[in-house]
Amino acid sequence: MNALPASLSNELAALLGDGWRTDPDERLTYGYDNSRRLAVPDAVALPTTREQVVALVRLCRAQRVPVIARGRGTNTTGAAVPVAGGVVVSFERMNRILDIRPGDRCAIVEPGVLNGDLQRALAPDALFWPPDPTSADYSTVGGNLACNAGGPRAVKYGASRDNVLALSAVTGTGELVHCGSATTKGATGYDLQRLLVGSEGTLALIVEATLKLVPLPPHRRVLRVLYHDVASAAAAVARLMAQPVTPSMLEFMDGECVKLARDVGGADLPLEAGALLMIEADGDAETLPHAIEALARAAEGEGLVSLDDAADETSRTRLWAARKALSPALRTLAPGKINEDVVVPVSRIPALVGGVQALASEFLLPIVTFGHAGNGNLHVNILYDPADAGQGERAQAALARVFALTLSLGGTLSGEHGIGMMKREFMPQAIDAPTLALMRQVKAVFDPDGILNPGKLLP
Repeated sequence: MNALPASLSNELAALLGDGWRTDPDERLTYGYDNSRRLAVPDAVALPTTREQVVALVRLCRAQRVPVIARGRGTNTTGAAVPVAGGVVVSFERMNRILDIRPGDRCAIVEPGVLNGDLQRALAPDALFWPPDPTSADYSTVGGNLACNAGGPRAVKYGASRDNVLALSAVTGTGELVHCGSATTKGATGYDLQRLLVGSEGTLALIVEATLKLVPLPPHRRVLRVLYHDVASAAAAVARLMAQPVTPSMLEFMDGECVKLARDVGGADLPLEAGALLMIEADGDAETLPHAIEALARAAEGEGLVSLDDAADETSRTRLWAARKALSPALRTLAPGKINEDVVVPVSRIPALVGGVQALASEFLLPIVTFGHAGNGNLHVNILYDPADAGQGERAQAALARVFALTLSLGGTLSGEHGIGMMKREFMPQAIDAPTLALMRQVKAVFDPDGILNPGKLLP
């Protein structure tokens, strides 16, 4: 890693004041994300205005210095790791909610606003922003947009890309561009705001977002459905998504998850349960019972062990306890974990789950599968001991086979975590050469000198 030119550092210090950090300890703090990968940047910038971001990018471009946008580092694919050095631009100080417009069902925010803080600010107007990743309380809107975060509610309300109306962003040339409008319809040119969502900071740095809001549903009810085996549960997912009522959440846990939630997490689950579905519906008091009835009918079928209906909030919380107990319990199986979020068409979930089970047997490693079944988005967790070289090699080989299986089923590499640096090498398997070439051309238009988040997304 090369040190920054002294002239550039001096100019940025003058521009940013105490928002310019070159101390080694502070640089180390911004060198990693939730992927556990580390690369120390040359400096850290904490801008407070879009004008500072514009000036920073222009100065860095003139010296060909990499610029890496960062939210709160919750990404699991290394997308925020500064692998080529350069300047990490952390948006933690650009954290204002600029406007909430209930009549237009939109909010205008800076990228550093925490998802959870936004939800709390919207609650008095009985509105919410649909993306709800597990990290919502400590991940930023900008980071959610950068990797197209989703979460359980995406099955009904969509992911980040489906809930953004307009963006202001700074390209790799230091130009401030405005994409989209605060309207829910628009046919005026290219849909650039949706292009920027999921681009992982490789095309532009988002400095403002106009978000589409949704009314908070007045009531929610949940079904917890247990099956003898994963094949029965996976088949039920296909039935649930083939009928007219769309659940607001549809979560899947395989047999290993059920065992962990019961034996380690203390969840009240019978021994004969080999898979679990959590099905939630929302709506008004009159229509919700009919929705729950339709979902319950679709959930019934071969392999059913039990179906529990939570009619009140206390019961709902109790039924969700099994899902909440899962993540802490996973840590008891192995010290190392590869967590991927592959997606397949919903009708092919049975084939994906069955294939993953076969890979666990072939590679002699625990592979635990759970996630957002209503979107076909499952988190495949390959568990291993990093201190055992043989297990590490088998885990990587199993990962490649999981991706190959996913693609053979018409799926894709990621639903909400993104590509980052962890999945770049698999991109040519997922996307054909002409399309990758087109992506590189788009990258070159937005960022002709390749300074924005180098080493990410594109192989």
